[in-house]
Amino acid sequence: MAKSKTAFVCSDCGSDYAKWQGQCNDCGAWNTLAEVRLGPATGGSRNPAPGRAGGSRGGYTGTLAEARLLGEIDLADLPRFSSGADEFDRVLGGGLVPGSAILVGGNPGAGKSTLLLQTMCHLAAAMEALYITGEESLQQVAMRAQRLGLATDKLRLMAETNVEAIIAAADKYRPRVLVVDSIQVVHSDDLNSAPGSVSQVRECAAFLTRFAKQTGTVLFLVGHVTKDGSLAGPKVLEHMIDCSILLEGDHDSRFRTLRGQKNRFGAVNELGVFAMTEQGLREVRNPSAIFLDRSSEPASGSAVMVVWEGTRPLLVEIQALVDDSALGNPRRVAVGLEQNRLAMLLAVLHRHGGLQVGDQDVFANVVGGVKVLETSADLALLLAIVSSFRDRQLPRDMVIFGEVGLSGEIRPVPSGQERLAEAAKHGFRRAIVPRANAPRGEIKGMQVIPVSKLSEALAAVE
Repeated sequence: MAKSKTAFVCSDCGSDYAKWQGQCNDCGAWNTLAEVRLGPATGGSRNPAPGRAGGSRGGYTGTLAEARLLGEIDLADLPRFSSGADEFDRVLGGGLVPGSAILVGGNPGAGKSTLLLQTMCHLAAAMEALYITGEESLQQVAMRAQRLGLATDKLRLMAETNVEAIIAAADKYRPRVLVVDSIQVVHSDDLNSAPGSVSQVRECAAFLTRFAKQTGTVLFLVGHVTKDGSLAGPKVLEHMIDCSILLEGDHDSRFRTLRGQKNRFGAVNELGVFAMTEQGLREVRNPSAIFLDRSSEPASGSAVMVVWEGTRPLLVEIQALVDDSALGNPRRVAVGLEQNRLAMLLAVLHRHGGLQVGDQDVFANVVGGVKVLETSADLALLLAIVSSFRDRQLPRDMVIFGEVGLSGEIRPVPSGQERLAEAAKHGFRRAIVPRANAPRGEIKGMQVIPVSKLSEALAAVE
């Protein structure tokens, strides 16, 4: 009788080991190894080696697939179609691609099920669509659809957690779009582990992804997130799928941001903005307008910067507060920014700007809950800190962007012309930018101040 093999897989990085150990050698995480059953070992014999009687070159006697030239491949074989929301299509890279597997993650209550239910009800009017719910009953999903005022006469709904039953239903109805909510509750009868374990999540996701590739079905998998905001389950799950997107948003905020983290069919780090209303998620076509909802009274420590999100510029307000510290070790708090970069920029400000804030508490915040991942916010952050420290207001019609180096130089950032055009469109009349990003021609109604050093930027706002 064939013996069943087992392995121990790290849930953080996907590395596997022959036996259990407390720490993963690859990623250094503790207590993340879980047992995975690999199934019975097959006892089939290999083909004879080359040179022996009956053998073939390389020992392979199966049917070889035909190789094609790259230039002969017709891209029209994979036509995209819209999800019904421009912001959703933007994050997906321009629309849905047949045969793609998309992982949608987010905190509980962020609106993952709402977004997918709205999308499926829209698509069901033009094509066959199947929604599999594993965590909610059919009545709960129907009540949500009725509350949102969605069309419910075309979408097929099914409550199931067995992956074999899900594939059988998909074979029967042949949907062009399939949603599984969520992958953590789906299980396979071939595995003895509990739903949500490493082996169940990996094998069920592989089973569903294989079905999507073979039939050309667009597959949406809903995934849970951990306390630190990353997708739960093994990292190998993110390698199986084609697109990974994360829906972010605080419970006290009505806005949700949809960010692409991996996309084989488009740009990564693309951002879509939605507003949570009584009728569900509504797309925000001009995100800069909501993030620039500034106070009517001018205040020190506030600056407007232009960040680049995916394929478009976005105007965001950044705030800084510098105050006397009552502690021996002053605090450095950054919300929406990288903590270590804030400490580095404060050292640059001291060395090349002549401003000592070592005995001050420094707090930095990006308004609207946006997470800024690029270095173009360096100059705006430093000028906001200087504004708060000196209690001097920056001009309200000024926009700032640029990367700050360790030697105090202001480095250029990509797409400088597009950033200035977006700022001019929203009524900004002055801009402090890196000298290398200065436009060749004049921008109507805007004064551009190019700087090459931090001292020049500080002198421009005095």
